[in-house]
Amino acid sequence: MRENLTYAIEDYLKAIYKLTKSQERASTNDLADFLDIKPASVTGMIQKLSETEPPLLDYQKHRGVLLTEEGQRVALEILRHHRLIELYLHQILGYPWERVHHEADQLEHVISEEFEERIADALGNPLHDPHGAPIPSVNLQVQATSSLRLSDLGPGDKAVIERVIDTDPDLLAHLSQRGLIPKTQLAVVDYSSFDNNLTIELEKQKERLVLGRKITRQIYVELID
Repeated sequence: MRENLTYAIEDYLKAIYKLTKSQERASTNDLADFLDIKPASVTGMIQKLSETEPPLLDYQKHRGVLLTEEGQRVALEILRHHRLIELYLHQILGYPWERVHHEADQLEHVISEEFEERIADALGNPLHDPHGAPIPSVNLQVQATSSLRLSDLGPGDKAVIERVIDTDPDLLAHLSQRGLIPKTQLAVVDYSSFDNNLTIELEKQKERLVLGRKITRQIYVELID
């Protein structure tokens, strides 16, 4: 069915998949904010996608939308393309990790399934993209991820960075400069209730980092003993 879909439709399905990972349904306003599109335009599109054959969305007025099985299949296929391209650009072509998201957004719609397979083979069938997000398997299965943010931790907690949000290039460049990348272990030393700042120590680094909530909410972690 994908060959009959526009790039815009694929972007809608990918966005709804991301929004509904942490909630049952996505509202029209949620989707409009995520895609930076007017709510009226979103309403028209989701009504259209709920009437395709087979339907791509389950849309209920005033209750929002949820992907159908077919809609989720398309969304995961696009997400697999996107994250494989990100890793290829970063690992093989040497792109810095803050630049790969935009490039992958352009390329994810146009590569063939054969090209996707060749990228995966060349990379050794990887499990994660450069930012730590899971790459859907060839069978479109996705590994579970942590919902715990660095901002949720307190003094004495130790954790390893699992993934970071990849949509802000300036933030990604900053995180890379400070060593805040996936698989890095850290310990929380102090917390300021006045400004919600965390003081942390990174594994093998003596320097302590003080991070504001704007940063700590963008980093997902797993607790360690």
